[in-house]
Amino acid sequence: MPDSLAFCLADVSRLMRKRFDGAARDIGITGPQWRVLFLVRRDPGINQGQLADQMDVEPITTCRMVDRLEAATLIERRRDPGDRRAWQLFVTPDAMTLITQAETIADSVIGTATIGLDGAEQAQLAALLGRLRDNLLDDARFETREKQVG
Repeated sequence: MPDSLAFCLADVSRLMRKRFDGAARDIGITGPQWRVLFLVRRDPGINQGQLADQMDVEPITTCRMVDRLEAATLIERRRDPGDRRAWQLFVTPDAMTLITQAETIADSVIGTATIGLDGAEQAQLAALLGRLRDNLLDDARFETREKQVG
């Protein structure tokens, strides 16, 4: 059961990314670029290191993505007043139209993926996935479980 659940979750994630990327090509954005814009808009002033951690990529990869988005006037770097070595990231007004278009695409992909699920089932699915995520983010809970199993 756990293996099939893990594989199913990975497959769903991969397929959603694939469908989003295919549709987002029309507006000139990639999935990873959308993720950067989404995370920076959600957490204005985030630095590149924190962004790399949240995206689970190497800092150099994040730097390159931010470089491209900055060149496209979608992201703005500002010196961090608390750490002169760090840069804070902010979405620009130019990015907001693109973000709105990408959100529409994401909503469409999710809408298609959840065809046949009523509102209560969709809410339950979101709640259950949220609990899985929270369990995996809780280091203490994860370490306790590993000790019980091992």
